[in-house]
Amino acid sequence: MKNKLTTEQPSVYNNLEQMSTFDLLSNINAEDKTVPNAIEKAIPTIEKLIDAIYKKMSKGGRLFYIGAGTSGRLGVLDASECPPTYGVDDNLVIGLIAGGDVALRKAVENAEDDETLAWKDLQKHNINEQDVLIGIAASGTTPYVIGGVKECRNNNIVTGCITCNENTPLSVEVDFPIELIVGPEFVTGSTRMKAGTAQKLVLNMISTTVMIKLGRVKGNKMVDMQLSNKKLVSRGIRMIMAELNLDEATANSLLKQHKNVRKAIEAYK
Repeated sequence: MKNKLTTEQPSVYNNLEQMSTFDLLSNINAEDKTVPNAIEKAIPTIEKLIDAIYKKMSKGGRLFYIGAGTSGRLGVLDASECPPTYGVDDNLVIGLIAGGDVALRKAVENAEDDETLAWKDLQKHNINEQDVLIGIAASGTTPYVIGGVKECRNNNIVTGCITCNENTPLSVEVDFPIELIVGPEFVTGSTRMKAGTAQKLVLNMISTTVMIKLGRVKGNKMVDMQLSNKKLVSRGIRMIMAELNLDEATANSLLKQHKNVRKAIEAYK
């Protein structure tokens, strides 16, 4: 029986093992260039989901991601980067992967096939009506993800999804389905490639836009970032210098005193 999932269709390229290194790279790059166009078509739906997330988070809600394999790893990655980038609590954006954290490095057999597991994982974090859940699955058929969004909808929790196929079982179960139709992969079925790239770009768009709307950016600067290494401290000093027209020594002194770029700027003004 022919598989109707676009992500599972045969690559438009063949005899990959006979290609030169240059041709392999050029062809992969040519396929990657199609990803932003697929995302552009989905912007109206992405906008609606972001507005729903902002509405909940501005009132104290949280954002959850669930996924398996590559999709799960991408969700965990996006969630883990919010605290250092925007200075938010570790529990504001939460990424969960089928099989738990061990699955970030190694495949956990059958975890993604359990439709009850995601809800159990989410309940550990006391997910509730204040929160939003985004299910991430390139295929749109992952039982772990589908089961999670179903239970959330049953409990009046806003849901969205990011998938790379049309009209999937996952899409019909959520309030805001984002479908990124990137076509067959360069290596047939290898959805860590274009599908993964598309998912990563949209996750960037979602978390970045939400954080900006929540006031975590001033102008175009990450004024609430965690000063966790020398590079970030230097960046913070430069931000203060530019914002307040100060010399480096004064800016450095302010940052040491307040340990946060935003607080340093506000205190000086």
